[in-house]
Amino acid sequence: MAPISSPDPRRWLALALLCAAQFVVILDTSIVGIALPAIQRALGFDAAGLQWIFNAYVVALAGLLLLGGRLADLFGPRRLFTAGFAVLTGASLVAGLAGGPATLLVARGVQGAGAALIAPAALAMVMALFAARPAELRRALGFWGAAAAAGGTAGVFLGGVITEWLSWRWTFLINVPIGALALTAAPAWLPAGARRGGAVDLAGALTVTAGLGLAVWAIVTANQPAASAARTAALLLIAIALLLAFVVIERRRRDPLVPRALLRAANLPVGNLIMALLGAAWIPMWFFLNMYLQVVLGYGAFASGLALLPMTVTIMVLMIGATERVVGRVGPRTALVTGLGALGLALVLFARMPADGSYLADVLLPSLLGAVGMALAYIPAMITATAGAAPEHGGLASGLVNTTYQVGSAIGLAAMVAVASAGATTLGGFQAAFGGAAGFALAAAAVAAARLRAPRPAVDASPAAAMR
Repeated sequence: MAPISSPDPRRWLALALLCAAQFVVILDTSIVGIALPAIQRALGFDAAGLQWIFNAYVVALAGLLLLGGRLADLFGPRRLFTAGFAVLTGASLVAGLAGGPATLLVARGVQGAGAALIAPAALAMVMALFAARPAELRRALGFWGAAAAAGGTAGVFLGGVITEWLSWRWTFLINVPIGALALTAAPAWLPAGARRGGAVDLAGALTVTAGLGLAVWAIVTANQPAASAARTAALLLIAIALLLAFVVIERRRRDPLVPRALLRAANLPVGNLIMALLGAAWIPMWFFLNMYLQVVLGYGAFASGLALLPMTVTIMVLMIGATERVVGRVGPRTALVTGLGALGLALVLFARMPADGSYLADVLLPSLLGAVGMALAYIPAMITATAGAAPEHGGLASGLVNTTYQVGSAIGLAAMVAVASAGATTLGGFQAAFGGAAGFALAAAAVAAARLRAPRPAVDASPAAAMR
């Protein structure tokens, strides 16, 4: 989608709808967590199948994001956005009315597929609507990041409230009225965009989707009791073979799924690496901080969510009210290195948590430091990973950055769960996992400091012009 040369008067209404879409995509990863016991009792899931209520969504989302981004470029992001919401809404209705495990799991996978169409199309429209105005773009991405943070936390709260006061079915059915509103508002608020010439690289799409999906599947199931090291290794080898086949196909295609020109865009490869490392640090921090509160300090699920609320609120407030000014003043590279360093330091502090820890000193203060780090890092990381792409590749660049973040999150969490499981004690395992996540954050800071390049003066009107 090409940048819009003059300010679109609907751009802030459009941003509200696009942020709501990002909120829903993230919400759907977390809202089912507290409802799982109720779903198990109602539908008769066994322990092994229960986790796939979460995994089916994540695997489909991560595997199809790149294809979703390419389709957004070919058919227009608004068309893909509305198609994605139609798929997500229909699948949510089926999931909410499911009478057995198989129906629910298939519906969850289709929900993930719908989200994989929504997320890159939505981000591509955000970038296009505000691309010519870097200050507005940074502010818009602040709202975007705040919506993601809100979605993750709201999922925990809404899942608990809905399960207790309504029914677990409404953890899925809540998407139906939201989807209906999105489908109604999209034609009025979102720019139509243009369809571009080209064809879908079906062979490339199948190999990369299967490879990414299988890799994420292997990673998220690696720590199950039934998952042997040999099984996990075999799945990863097959995934690698599929991804290598994708590379070969892309080199031979005249119209590849991932154009080589996109990979040559300034800062795009390093920006995506940073996004992967950011996900590998951030998601394990949330997971193990919640585990520490419940397992070590004895908090209940709802109390644990409440304890983490200040961190989410801080991220939202900073992203909306302060990050844009900070990034505008010091530049994305400096903000990114500083934010990743702050996140790494917070994780180092978490790695020293005692068994009788104080909420104020050992949880709240380090979590607020981590929130500051994430608020400073997320927006410049997103700009870095997408701004160098040509307008006609905006959807694909958005799909790529979402993919790297999701895959990085899955790899980081699986790796840190393995590290925690190897600990001599439960607390020791949590501390080791926090230390490993700190390594990811600090590695990302080092990559950003060493590898990010300043833009050429000729692109001052683009979002990349703020990089210095």
